[in-house]
Amino acid sequence: MTDLPITPRHPTLQGRTAWIISDGKAGHEVQCLGVAQALGLVCEVKRVAPSALARLTSPWGPVSASERFGAANGAFAPPWPAIAFAAGRLTIPYIRALKRQAGLATFTVILLDPKTRSNSADLIWVPAHDRRRGANVVTTLTSPHGFTHARLEQLRAAVPPDIAALPAPRIAVLIGGPSGAYQFTDADAGRLSQALAQFARHGSSLMISPSRRTPPEFLAAIDAATSNATRILYRGDGENPYAGFLAHADAFVVTADSVNMAGEAAATGKPIYIFEPSGGASKFARFHQGLRDHGATRPLPDTVQEIEPWTYPPLDSAAAIADEITRRWRIRAELLPGLVLPPGH
Repeated sequence: MTDLPITPRHPTLQGRTAWIISDGKAGHEVQCLGVAQALGLVCEVKRVAPSALARLTSPWGPVSASERFGAANGAFAPPWPAIAFAAGRLTIPYIRALKRQAGLATFTVILLDPKTRSNSADLIWVPAHDRRRGANVVTTLTSPHGFTHARLEQLRAAVPPDIAALPAPRIAVLIGGPSGAYQFTDADAGRLSQALAQFARHGSSLMISPSRRTPPEFLAAIDAATSNATRILYRGDGENPYAGFLAHADAFVVTADSVNMAGEAAATGKPIYIFEPSGGASKFARFHQGLRDHGATRPLPDTVQEIEPWTYPPLDSAAAIADEITRRWRIRAELLPGLVLPPGH
């Protein structure tokens, strides 16, 4: 089990057990763990590997009978957890099976639209830019993650030497990559490279963090354009400095394709410039409009000098989701006190 040590936002559920039903995707696990951390839960991650047939029928089909869901000594067996999370299409049959077998003893939560009926779980979270709504659906502007206020303060208490050596203002540059909505063209690389070089010429230092999706030629263009800048350029070797970049940046440049990186940057309350690669989609347009309306972001201009200082209330979606889980849990505890076991169960 993974004990999440940061002081929880909600002591009501602190110390209770939780299952995180995972399809193995790191992004899905991060979202679930972020909410679990805000609740102070003791978590066990259960990664599923459904059969080929079960994959084809997910999220609507059942758990394969060969997995013997609920049987003693199996991967999914009593004692049931107090809370269970699932995220991703392949996990939905499992949380439905858990809800059916555990009944009201387990409060079930699905993160991201399951594309199934609302009774698949007690609570469903979707980002506000998705269209799903309902009596048991909660929405937030950004996705949940582990960079809570407490975590950021912990990170800020110790500045890594390479970051400390950078002069202020420090700009964290968070780069995604091509997706179904966005292309990362040579022209896009030129536009972003030019803006970063201009920031550097006007005194900003750069902390550049590409992702696995970043095309090598795109990163090479940025590397060449900022070679004379005071910078850290993470190339994938050694410990990933991403968390330190988030904690110690004075401002951000984030590519528009990554909802998660933009949301994590928005947890800091620091200015965020959004770079828009070629392409786009209405879902992303709604998300970025929401961030602009909140005051978190501005479009990255073609011509820049010094960073513009602005502030906004930091966004903590994990805490907001934890608020709603706790509220509903308390209602259940009042109505059915016999089903709510002491912490540790």
